Amino acid sequence: MNKKIIPLLVASAGLVAGCEQQSGETAAPSASAQIESIVKKEDAVASVNGKYISKAQLEGLEKEIAARAHGANFPKEKLVEELIQRELLVQDALQKQLDKSPEYLAQLEDAKKSILTQTELKNFFKTNPVTDEEVKKEYDSKVAAEAGIEYKARHILVKTEDEAKKIIAELDKGGDFAKLANKHSIDAKDSQNGGDLGWFVSDQMVKPFSEAVAKLEKGKYTAAPVQTQFGWHVILREDSRAQTPPPLEAVKEQLTPYLQRQKFQKMIETMRQQAKVEILVPLTEEKPKTEAPAQPAAEGAAKEAVPAEGKAPATEAAPATAEPAAAAPAEAAKPAAEPAKEEAKPAEPAAPAPAPEKK
Repeated sequence: MNKKIIPLLVASAGLVAGCEQQSGETAAPSASAQIESIVKKEDAVASVNGKYISKAQLEGLEKEIAARAHGANFPKEKLVEELIQRELLVQDALQKQLDKSPEYLAQLEDAKKSILTQTELKNFFKTNPVTDEEVKKEYDSKVAAEAGIEYKARHILVKTEDEAKKIIAELDKGGDFAKLANKHSIDAKDSQNGGDLGWFVSDQMVKPFSEAVAKLEKGKYTAAPVQTQFGWHVILREDSRAQTPPPLEAVKEQLTPYLQRQKFQKMIETMRQQAKVEILVPLTEEKPKTEAPAQPAAEGAAKEAVPAEGKAPATEAAPATAEPAAAAPAEAAKPAAEPAKEEAKPAEPAAPAPAPEKK
């Protein structure tokens, strides 16, 4: 049967795991030798030149591929073949003593540091868990405390101020707001929704619009047109209510990694302050020196070359003295949405002079 090699999905550390050796006179036992000593035949999926490939290795490869391929699965036959081919490469590399090459040892050292960094991160989260009390405190200060007012409103959007004034005049005579919206509003006449905007909070609308709604009394409409980048609005405030914050359980999964990241950042900043750190390279690029313009041969023999008038020779840029902030790997723990709200403005649709739709 024609076997096809599955592209290696593991980083170089995955390949070299079976041939790790330390530099120096005495080499540590390789991972391959350690696995061979503990893997029994009944716990193996295959044997390559007498060396067993464990079922645990197959399970690890299955999980790895599922994670990288978003849940996709490969036939077990291909996965076993992949492990066999990797073992063949490892054995051949060991036979050629590639595990003693400077390139291998340098990459192995980098891999160790990367693994140790992630291990330290996981250990920190394990030994410094976020408590329920901490989550509740963050929720009370950043989520519940920011609850504001929700408004329910309608609007009529037109292109000019004169059009808006005429609509206000009709409303003053007792005109029906919803019917006028369906007739005149460039935002409502297609949907025939009477200009209804539903419930929204202030930061969901552009500032002039939200400010006008906040100033209105319940059941009142604007006495003068309100201008935004979308056009001219006539606004009716129908109702308002206190905004209900999401329940704690609904945001706990976002708050927990956010608090984990804060804890780790404080820890790494403390370590940075206590450590003796010396920056040995310039942190800014040096500007090239300006060369003196060439002089004619006759003049050059009699006098020195002088920079062009008004242009002083450039000096070397001094290395920056400020040190960059320590980069912590805790970004992986950052929540998709932090509890603090961001000001959001509605995107401008393609339709002519669209209304400030809610997000």
